Amino acid sequence: MVPSGSPGGDCGCASRERAGVAGLATSALPLSGPASARNGLSSMNFDKHNHVTTTAIKTATLRPYLSAVRATLQAALCLENFSSQVVERHNKPEVEVRSSKELLLQPVTISRNEKEKVLIEGSINSVRVSIAVKQADEIEKILCHKFMRFMMMRAENFFILRRKPVEGYDISFLITNFHTEQMYKHKLVDFVIHFMEEIDKEISEMKLSVNARARIVAEEFLKNF
Repeated sequence: MVPSGSPGGDCGCASRERAGVAGLATSALPLSGPASARNGLSSMNFDKHNHVTTTAIKTATLRPYLSAVRATLQAALCLENFSSQVVERHNKPEVEVRSSKELLLQPVTISRNEKEKVLIEGSINSVRVSIAVKQADEIEKILCHKFMRFMMMRAENFFILRRKPVEGYDISFLITNFHTEQMYKHKLVDFVIHFMEEIDKEISEMKLSVNARARIVAEEFLKNF
């Protein structure tokens, strides 16, 4: 026998209290209906667990991809002020104008897979970075298109964002020598890398939110039958 005042007795009481609270919480869940709260709770926990596991795996595989993009960008952002060789007193991004081939660098494509890749086009006074975002299904395609369109309509607030992406890519950034003169070069690189890290997370969270909302709407609709 363990005395009631001993530590062992306290542990026993605490465990019995926890068991009672757990039983109370379980009994409070409804057991009937087209989709009970218990099933909804378990499915939510399962979705969260799967989302966390998938995110951890993605982060591990994403790191070498981002490291390659960072190193290439740091090398490509060696820009200088260079006037046009064709039109006097004009200074335009050569990567966009493409009037003098000798001022353009060899484009570099860094691919993580068939759907995720980055195109880095360099020149003497500008760099264009185009990003293709992974889109696994139709929902992700719609979410990605809407999100990118939202950003590109506000391109002036991002300074280096292009209003129209390069064909075959979802979004493009244009960095000129004026940007590197007015801003820190390593901060520009950090911004592009941070965008690539967060875009997948944003789209995944929006997709989970859409699916959760659709599930609730379907449950409410089916309650009438």
